[in-house]
Amino acid sequence: MHPLIFLALLQAPQHSTVCYEVFVRSFYDSNGDGIGDLRGLTQKLDYIAGLGADCVWLMPVAESPSYHGYDVTNYYKIEPDYGTNDDFKAFVAAAHQRHIRVLVDLVLNHASSDHPFFQQALRDTASPYRSWFRWSSTGGNNWHKSPVRDEYYYGFFWSGMPDLNFENPAVLEESKRVARYWLDSLGVDGFRLDAIRHLIEVGDQNANTPGTHAVLRDYGQYIRSIAPQSYTIGEVWDNTGAILTYYPDQLDGYFAFPISDALMDAVRSGKAGRLIPTVLQFQAAQPAYRWAPFQRNHDQTRTMTMLGNDVAGAKLAATILLTLPGLAFVYYGEEIGMTGDKPDERLRTPMHWTRSAAAGFTNGKPWEALQPDSLTANVAAQEHVAGSLLNLYRRLMRQRAANSALRDGELIPVETGNESVLAYIRRDSSRAVLVVVNLGKTAAAPVKPPAGYVQRNPLPRTLAPRQAYIVEMTKRP
Repeated sequence: MHPLIFLALLQAPQHSTVCYEVFVRSFYDSNGDGIGDLRGLTQKLDYIAGLGADCVWLMPVAESPSYHGYDVTNYYKIEPDYGTNDDFKAFVAAAHQRHIRVLVDLVLNHASSDHPFFQQALRDTASPYRSWFRWSSTGGNNWHKSPVRDEYYYGFFWSGMPDLNFENPAVLEESKRVARYWLDSLGVDGFRLDAIRHLIEVGDQNANTPGTHAVLRDYGQYIRSIAPQSYTIGEVWDNTGAILTYYPDQLDGYFAFPISDALMDAVRSGKAGRLIPTVLQFQAAQPAYRWAPFQRNHDQTRTMTMLGNDVAGAKLAATILLTLPGLAFVYYGEEIGMTGDKPDERLRTPMHWTRSAAAGFTNGKPWEALQPDSLTANVAAQEHVAGSLLNLYRRLMRQRAANSALRDGELIPVETGNESVLAYIRRDSSRAVLVVVNLGKTAAAPVKPPAGYVQRNPLPRTLAPRQAYIVEMTKRP
């Protein structure tokens, strides 16, 4: 298909502005068992809507033996810890009432070693599901010894996650049935697809193979054909060049990992570095709704920990993220400055709602211990403080939704002559906004407005250290 024809087909009437990533197990517990659930999440939808998010991405909610859910045993059933399929449908309906679209994590690269299909394939070499997985008599990297016979099965991430064999057309067809079920029967608006660069291996090459691109091309076109208003976004944790090979005609969008890295490096180092050039690479290649900047996700050290509890730095990171082009993603708890570092469980700890012993997350014992700062970094402590991190997120997300230049406009770099001062214009046909960020720890000279623009509210004569400014611009007569 010609790229221009494809882009015309891809243009949907509605694109989200900010998507909020939620780990259901850690968000809100409605029944006191210490585990967050869908009914609890539904009760907190007004909070998410109040932030200004018009989209949520749920980490895996299908049945799984693990706490994280990335090893699925039943793709058609909600994890019982979280509730039922009817609970999920009620959640989606409540989200849609608030104009929030719902994306769910879809794990296609691998299943659980407890999945019935894998168990059949493991025990019976004549099973029709044998060819749904990969087997070897010799083993090697990422090959795991069978507990049944003298052979090995392939699992890129872990022995408990055997890779599905997408060279078998039946696997792709089943993946399509799974997608259709979630779209048609459960009402979701799209998917975040996990670890997709690893779908098909060729020899020692385990990422970004031609076969992987072919599978995603087929899969993306199928989903668009049955749900034109849906949105698919893929995890390709790689450099910019590698990510751009997944366009133009595979999934709808991909996470901009290099922008996340450059953003955090800029705030931490106090120097703009590669941030703007990296954004411009994505902007030149694809429309902004097809790539997604973010600060941190569920696999990465949280912002506040990475910045050494620098609240001013966290505010700069939020301001930059929410004034860049693209579909911005925000990981739950970032808006209140939650901390967290590896191992993974400590990146995904329960949400801090109040100053109570369990931070208002549960009436029981939380499934995972809270972070030590739960008594200060919580929603209740910041709710009514005008200058809090939480209220900054709210202002920025609402401003992004209301301002067409911030929502849809292009980014134009502004030269500052100072590596510690980041500046750019966001503009569309009707509006323009100047964003200036002093990343440094000392005051800096003001930024001169680009030719052809006048500031409605002038910048101060000196830029305060670790301070950001958002100024509406008008075109000079």
